[in-house]
Amino acid sequence: MTMQPSGHLDPFTRDHLPPRAQWPDFRFDLDGLDYPDRLNCGAELLDGAVANGWGDRPAIHCGHRSLSYADLLELANRIANYLTRVMGVEPGNRVLLHGPNGIELMAAWYAVMKAGAVAVTTMPMLRTGELVKVISKGQVAFSLCDPSLLEPVVEAAKTVPLLASIASWGPGSAFETALRDMPTSFENADTARDDVALLAFTSGTTGQPKACAHFHSSVLAMADTFGRHVLSPEPDEIYTGTPPFAFTFGLGAFVVFPARAGLAVALPERPGFDALCETIERYRATTLFTAPMGYRALMAGWADHDLGSLRKGISAGEHLPKAVSEAFHACSGIRLIDGIGATELIHIFISESGPDIQPGSTGRAVPGYEACVIDEAGQVVTDGEVGRLAVRGPTGCLYLDDERQAGYVINGWNVTGDLYRRDAAGRFWYFSRSDDLIVSSGYNIAAPEVEQALLTHEAVDECAVIGAPDETRGTIVKAFVVLKPGRDPQAVTEQLLQDHVKSEIAPYKYPRSIVFVDSLPKTQTGKLQRYKLK
Repeated sequence: MTMQPSGHLDPFTRDHLPPRAQWPDFRFDLDGLDYPDRLNCGAELLDGAVANGWGDRPAIHCGHRSLSYADLLELANRIANYLTRVMGVEPGNRVLLHGPNGIELMAAWYAVMKAGAVAVTTMPMLRTGELVKVISKGQVAFSLCDPSLLEPVVEAAKTVPLLASIASWGPGSAFETALRDMPTSFENADTARDDVALLAFTSGTTGQPKACAHFHSSVLAMADTFGRHVLSPEPDEIYTGTPPFAFTFGLGAFVVFPARAGLAVALPERPGFDALCETIERYRATTLFTAPMGYRALMAGWADHDLGSLRKGISAGEHLPKAVSEAFHACSGIRLIDGIGATELIHIFISESGPDIQPGSTGRAVPGYEACVIDEAGQVVTDGEVGRLAVRGPTGCLYLDDERQAGYVINGWNVTGDLYRRDAAGRFWYFSRSDDLIVSSGYNIAAPEVEQALLTHEAVDECAVIGAPDETRGTIVKAFVVLKPGRDPQAVTEQLLQDHVKSEIAPYKYPRSIVFVDSLPKTQTGKLQRYKLK
């Protein structure tokens, strides 16, 4: 893969990519992946949708608001002009986007792409300390955010003064007032196919954020592999679901895939499965993206809502148990499309749809990708044996300035941290994670990060966090806590420590079970024996 001349004036992201010897083996041999050297994914998707004659088609519904593709392009162009003319954003600058899924966030993402900047979209629930890590790692100087989430961004900027230009949308804001005077056309930045378009952050297993850099070509590749060949989009489909745009699962599902096919997306205007059901009912959504927990929740409320418009369901974020797949099929008549993806590879790379689905199996490699199972020495194991999952294709892991790159990319393959076995038919079957990452209800939670939050409480002497099986969520965060000598066990309750963790890190990471113990199991050298807790 020969690097093209960059369209970035700010070379930070390209300068901090891993050494070329540590890059994965990118492959573009599938038809439709032969992208031109000069490529702006935002222009290709949004301007392209209008150029394809889809300008009058609905692009997004959220709450009681709806925009056509022409409307969305006009709004994105106004924001792009604001970014460049008012805020001074130049190609290659990083722009923090902090807000819930919605019209403004979608338009802002497109605006960042069209301006040739690098989108850093963050989870709405992140606290100030977590935002500081992201802003510092990405050297972010600009931000657009939802007014309800402005405070943690402003507080984070006090720690990272580089973030000096912050604007928030919303009725009556200076941003909204200025947008009215911005042109509705915009000259898209002349970016290269391998200029970085976005930094997607993942906690990994240490709690220190890893910034996954993805090219403009990578954004399109997820649509032209999984989106095209597995989802097989139909013109009347309306996509909906729960994953945030900050998860590349949600970015693909609600921004990239619909635009690539000229479809509409309907987004719940508030969190929760009641809002999701209301959205499905109101807009007769056909295609649902959520984690296994979401399908459990829908089954529980199926009789209370008219969800008969649903035709497809895509499950990702964590393993889909066979029992959940079968139960949802019995409830709805829909055979769920399971898939495994990774922030490092931007979206799903193993999946199956239609009559090929075999419940319990994740599926086979998505067209455009190759996958195998390897042992600790990097050798392919015999079918039926459990080993580490390795993948390669048109997308891959490029950690920004991070020594952990060498552990993820081995001999050109992306080694995901998941243990799998492959059968003789080429289907992959999930076994477990191979690290301390806890995947709960589709959220990736680093055990050490939760431990660090617990240790900041004055009563906690030691602690250890694991993932524990749970019937509803698949896996929950479970903590074992040793109190400091002399602390009254009656005064230090599970609820007290749970609330403390919620105040330190994003609330979804808190331990849903806490066990107070006298000591933790350790080796003679003092290393925690986490497996004994499991």
